[in-house]
Amino acid sequence: MAVQANSEPRIPLSRDRVLRAAVAIADSDGLESVTMRRIGEALGAEAMSLYYHVANKHDLFDGIVDVLMAELNESVDRDDGEPGDWKSAMRQRILTARQIMLRHPWAPRLLESRTTMRPAVVLYHDRLVGLMRSGGFSYDLAHHALHALGSRALGFSQELFDPSAGAGDQSERMLADLADQLPNLVGMLTEIAHDDPESTLGWCDDQAEFEFSLDLILDGLDRLK
Repeated sequence: MAVQANSEPRIPLSRDRVLRAAVAIADSDGLESVTMRRIGEALGAEAMSLYYHVANKHDLFDGIVDVLMAELNESVDRDDGEPGDWKSAMRQRILTARQIMLRHPWAPRLLESRTTMRPAVVLYHDRLVGLMRSGGFSYDLAHHALHALGSRALGFSQELFDPSAGAGDQSERMLADLADQLPNLVGMLTEIAHDDPESTLGWCDDQAEFEFSLDLILDGLDRLK
């Protein structure tokens, strides 16, 4: 039988193709939309065939972290700030990492869900320690610094609570009801505003708040070294 002239060779499945398809789905529809069925549809393959490349959902999400961190490490290695200035280099590296997080706003939640650190995450932190060591930090102070930075080292702030979850009229009524009992918190929450959704990864994790906290930590560390 003759092969049709317009037929194109089928690109074989690979772990990389599966993972990058998963990232594309998460970017367009959110992490909860990443399923084997959706990935299979995107690649024109049966969902069961994907298991030759990812063992299970846990392995899939670990692989997505690897793809994310490869992008992040490549980006931060291209732009390390002023040579010889540990603080500007650290700041630039962390803010570059944040740009990756903003490009993939599902990423913080995925990183928080992992029970072990992937090698590329460890590599990223190793580079941060290297920057601090080049700036005169002892290993002990570098260790304290990583604890102080926490998730900010990767470009996002870990938020335990989201008071905006009940947004709208219900949230406003709740604030009004609590005004007498919690005047200081209610006064603060009534006044503050995060009006740049493009720079926001969570309720209070917008760019201004993130940079404020980052600079506070880096300035404090600079006085300790």
